[in-house]
Amino acid sequence: MIEWRGPAPFYYITIPADVCVEIKAAAKVLSYGWGVIPVTSTIGKTTFTTSLFPKDGGYLLPVKNAVRLPEKLELGMQVKVELSL
Repeated sequence: MIEWRGPAPFYYITIPADVCVEIKAAAKVLSYGWGVIPVTSTIGKTTFTTSLFPKDGGYLLPVKNAVRLPEKLELGMQVKVELSL
């Protein structure tokens, strides 16, 4: 998990390159603009909807505090994520 520091901090999970290849193949059909792709994600016991953001040839999964805090996610952690496009 990484943090982007802006006016308020935002947390993201970097999607592995091998998974990004599969996502890119479906992106043209799934993206609703700017390359973002709607997904349903599960981390631990928490399932949520969001959109993957394209970044440097890969994708980032935004993680809200409503997910991050109950699942006890911290910066630098490797996190198991289930994605449904």
